[in-house]
Amino acid sequence: MRRIAELREQVDSWRALELRANELFDLSELASAESDQELATDVERDVSHLVEEVSEKELDLALSGPYDRRDAILAIHAGAGGTDSQDWAEMLLRMYLRWADKRGYSTKVVDLMAGEEAGIKSATVEVHGKDAYGYLRGERGVHRLVRISPFDSSKSRHTSFVLAEVMPEVESDTEIEIDSDDLRIDVFKASGHGGQSVQKNSTAVRITHLPTGIVVSCQNERSQGRNKDLAMKVLESRLLELELERQADEKAKLKGKHISPGWGNQIRSYVLHPYKMVKDHRTDFETSDAENVLDGDLDPLLRAYQRATLGD
Repeated sequence: MRRIAELREQVDSWRALELRANELFDLSELASAESDQELATDVERDVSHLVEEVSEKELDLALSGPYDRRDAILAIHAGAGGTDSQDWAEMLLRMYLRWADKRGYSTKVVDLMAGEEAGIKSATVEVHGKDAYGYLRGERGVHRLVRISPFDSSKSRHTSFVLAEVMPEVESDTEIEIDSDDLRIDVFKASGHGGQSVQKNSTAVRITHLPTGIVVSCQNERSQGRNKDLAMKVLESRLLELELERQADEKAKLKGKHISPGWGNQIRSYVLHPYKMVKDHRTDFETSDAENVLDGDLDPLLRAYQRATLGD
């Protein structure tokens, strides 16, 4: 029913644009027939606005994948580089949380592993909102940061890497079937920032999917049962994403494309020194307003990716 409502909304919005286009066409003919320059100017302005709206609507067609309308699960992992990479991982987490907030999405951090000195080693976040996965799926890959390290007394320039994973939320039990015999479930004490124990009971849960080696954990809830449910939810999404990657690999082989997996798949660079720039290496979109991007202004980058992949 939700999908039907979304499709009806899409159709209605396109019909409304068609109606406006017809009205503007009639007005332009009237302005031409009566040599009404003031009306012609108004029509020209309204046509310009209409073209912008149509362009945005066309980009929305890029969100036509079978899972694009779903909620998303975002996972962030600090790469090699110690404290600098862990600090970069926390900066990236903040960027996505602020972006989601600006779009009116709700978020829930279901797992977070703090760094020893600063930042985070990893985090898993649920992102709830219209087209959340469709917008975020282009963010999967390695994000590179170049800056003067705040943790280096010599003030030298450091390069840090963080891996972002984006998975669609599983909506039905029939989408992913998991054999309980394929799971190893461990419980442990939840820990807070800096590794300080915040609970005496073992409420945190770690689930290992033996056939694939995928490991997920959840410790942010107070009950073991709730943490287990959330961990299973993340595991289901990871397995679904694994299947989507397999299908993409097969499609790429048929098209003759080569997909660089894992850490080699660097999608974007964020440079804060010696100059400021954010550049997406897939679309060549770049901006000098790095601070604004890190503050959650991701839409121009996301739109550039949608435009580049429209029709794929």
